[in-house]
Amino acid sequence: MTIRAGIVGYGNLGRSVEKLVKLQPDMELVGIFSRRTGLDTDTPVLPAERAAEHAGEIDVLFLCLGSATDIPEQAAGYARHFTTVDTYDNHQLIPRHRSEMDAAAREGGHVAMISTGWDPGLFSVNRVLGAALFPQPQQNTFWGKGLSQGHSDAVRRVPGVRRGVQYTIPSEEAIAEARAGRGAEITGASAHVRECYVVADEADHAAITEAITTMPDYFAPYETTVHFISEEEFERDHQGMPHGGHVVTSGDLGGSRSAVEFVLELESNPDFTAAAQVAYGRAAARLKAQGETGARTVLEVAPYLLSPTGLDELIRRDV
Repeated sequence: MTIRAGIVGYGNLGRSVEKLVKLQPDMELVGIFSRRTGLDTDTPVLPAERAAEHAGEIDVLFLCLGSATDIPEQAAGYARHFTTVDTYDNHQLIPRHRSEMDAAAREGGHVAMISTGWDPGLFSVNRVLGAALFPQPQQNTFWGKGLSQGHSDAVRRVPGVRRGVQYTIPSEEAIAEARAGRGAEITGASAHVRECYVVADEADHAAITEAITTMPDYFAPYETTVHFISEEEFERDHQGMPHGGHVVTSGDLGGSRSAVEFVLELESNPDFTAAAQVAYGRAAARLKAQGETGARTVLEVAPYLLSPTGLDELIRRDV
């Protein structure tokens, strides 16, 4: 079947989803819902406040919204009218988000695929898979070096910030220790630093630094540095969006030691996040077509549902 797709939001992620949906053999893009007008796109732009009027025209709606405030405030409303896919990335609050989206999706008879992307998302799957292989697994996750979209969005929400990005930088020594099976004492906070680059008026610097470094769930308790730079520096040095990371799992297998590592090296964080979101959008549309409703995480989705290739061919080719 051809999956009719819509997009809410047209920032970096929304533009990447638009590009990738148009490359899929089994999808067509119906429109972009936005509160803005005059978007630089040839896709039809529709008013976000009237999205529900188009529910019958769309099989899956990609929520390309910020995790800090937009998804918590808006996602459930869309899930009552559409099968949705989001990239909510506040790890500690995902259980609450799942519960809220489950209730909304069941109310409307839809599927809500939550927290797709690469972490949460592909890294989540690899953490579960890696840990399942060992009776007593030692597992560590490292992020970066790269620009985090969710954390950058959180920085930009701080009053006084005109432009801002956040980079996560892992310790190479900690990665080496994890590979050697000596990662038991490593924590996310001890193995990473966060660096923020912000454009703001000088009078706001102290308050902005305090707001960022003490922000729960995003920056506390990480070692966080806030650099204030000029508009010109921001334009020159902070337009790229690389990212990546490692999930390292090791353990003893009854006398022999093994390790499993999943690695991502991303030239464009939004492009890769969008690639995962689009694949899980295909799965969401298929689950809805099978009569399922409610919220789903990436842990609950069979891999074959992500692929445009049929199951029989996947078995012949890849099993």
